[in-house]
Amino acid sequence: MKINRLIYILSCLVAFSIFTSCEDFLNAENISSSNEAQQFDSTADTFSALVGVYNQIIGDDGYGQRLNLYYPQSADDFKTSGDYNCNDRRGISTYGACTSNPDLNRPFLKLYSGIERANLCIKNIPLSPVYQTGSTADKALMDHYYGEALTLRAMFYYDLIKNWGDVPMQMVPSSDLESVYLPKTDRDIIYDKIIADLATAAQLVPWRSESGTSNTRFTKAAVKGLRARIALARAGYSLRRDPRVMAKGSNSEVYYKIAYDECRDIINSGQHGLNSSFEAAFRPLHENTEDAAHEVIFAVGAYGGNAATDSKIGYYNGMRHDDASNWKSSGGINAIATYFYEFGKYDVRRDLTVASMQINATNQAILSTGVLCTDGKFRKSWTNVTGTAQNLAIDWPLLRYSDILLMFAEADNEINGNPSAQAVDAVRQVRNRAYAGNLGQAGTIPTDKTGFFNYIVHERLLEFGGEGLRKYDLIRWNLLATKIAETRQKLSDLLNGTGQYANVPSYLYYKVSPYDKTKSAQAALQAIDVYVPAGVDRSDVYYMPSVANTPAGYTRVNWRAAMTATYINDPAKGYAQYFEANRKELLPIYNDIIQSNYNLTQDYGY
Repeated sequence: MKINRLIYILSCLVAFSIFTSCEDFLNAENISSSNEAQQFDSTADTFSALVGVYNQIIGDDGYGQRLNLYYPQSADDFKTSGDYNCNDRRGISTYGACTSNPDLNRPFLKLYSGIERANLCIKNIPLSPVYQTGSTADKALMDHYYGEALTLRAMFYYDLIKNWGDVPMQMVPSSDLESVYLPKTDRDIIYDKIIADLATAAQLVPWRSESGTSNTRFTKAAVKGLRARIALARAGYSLRRDPRVMAKGSNSEVYYKIAYDECRDIINSGQHGLNSSFEAAFRPLHENTEDAAHEVIFAVGAYGGNAATDSKIGYYNGMRHDDASNWKSSGGINAIATYFYEFGKYDVRRDLTVASMQINATNQAILSTGVLCTDGKFRKSWTNVTGTAQNLAIDWPLLRYSDILLMFAEADNEINGNPSAQAVDAVRQVRNRAYAGNLGQAGTIPTDKTGFFNYIVHERLLEFGGEGLRKYDLIRWNLLATKIAETRQKLSDLLNGTGQYANVPSYLYYKVSPYDKTKSAQAALQAIDVYVPAGVDRSDVYYMPSVANTPAGYTRVNWRAAMTATYINDPAKGYAQYFEANRKELLPIYNDIIQSNYNLTQDYGY
């Protein structure tokens, strides 16, 4: 079957439905049951069609599982648990996915289904009688919807490009195409188109305070933030088809300036800020509410308890809860064993980002081994859902204000040849929050171009761990191969207890402790009775050799001793075992999709 026709049919067959907890989101009418003109003959019906576009972001094949939890592994922060299989998520995580891997199939089609739905809105909103002859208020509302549709289409294309590189570009509904056998379009052409579209959208979509909507819909700041992120990707490196090398896009300075301007506008708007508590950005996502500072600028909303419109965030990933506990969750994403030690001892982000504890069968808190820590920003026990349920209605933080600050600083540094005072201050805001209560330990921010860039590279590692950004950051900086090699060396040093890991304890000792889910991540960890030698501060136990024998009444858990050569080099279990520079920076396209379009090529050595 022709690929675009298949996408169009899928788009029509999938009924539009509510995708988020926001009460003013309506059940949307399926366009297949009415003609296009009827679907856009009122603001209510147009909004219903727009909800159908938003609907394609979430679910198992979107930002409910695969796009945000499977595809971003492994960088130098997290990886998928379990043994290698080229035909499942573990093949993706180890850079060894086969073209027959079914996890590559439906996300690709879902993104194009979203593009098809967005194209219908983008085509028909300007043709609507409401848009042409309606009231000023109705026309403004239709402009708002048009801007959101442009933004959603840009987001879908960005997700396609960052995972598959050059892809077919379709900017009209499938029914308007002369031929549905579309070849690939160079990604820079697509980037330029969607960057221009987002400039238009930013003029049409209001600021948060003017919109009266939740952060699960695009506001002006979200549009501008997405435009900045895409501009940095356009300015940076990506794996090209011919020749097959990592290369920068042309005219990078133009796109750094776009990112700079957009982030500056958001900063100056006063619409968003940093919460004083790092954790405060993530707890509300478990309740479908917004944080007090509006730090989460855009979240992918999850709702409905099903695979199409909900998420497995907090069940598949997040802190592990034993199957027999009140909250069964798998903890399917593990922190790379060295990631814990990328954080400073006083960095409050560490104990939230890297969950070094888990919940046992009797709902008690225990320590994890050094290789089985999980991503901790998402926790099933922070929801009201118990039992075996997998869909938890946890929203996904696609864009946070701290990202705006760090993107601004990065672009400023590139434009000026060194960071301005404003760029240094932007980074300092992020850093100071991480060291709240211990600002004297926050360190000094470099002010030369190279030093500042490297500082941002590391700061983004600490700030966004588990949020699906790291691998794509490293790719646009052309640092993925470098950081994988560095991480493999660090893992070897950890295994041998050498270098910076010379004093890492082989074992930790603890007593099973009550778990209070209302406590912060740091407080919950501190509540575990960990053995601390006399005269030693508890914060130092991760940075000093363990005592020789298990203290009376305590349980021993392998910390550094859990690291083995298998973790690094085994074909089934090794970290990033199948990565190849200038090839595996991108995923293969699922083979049936290739076969459905004779103009579509696989490329990149697959």
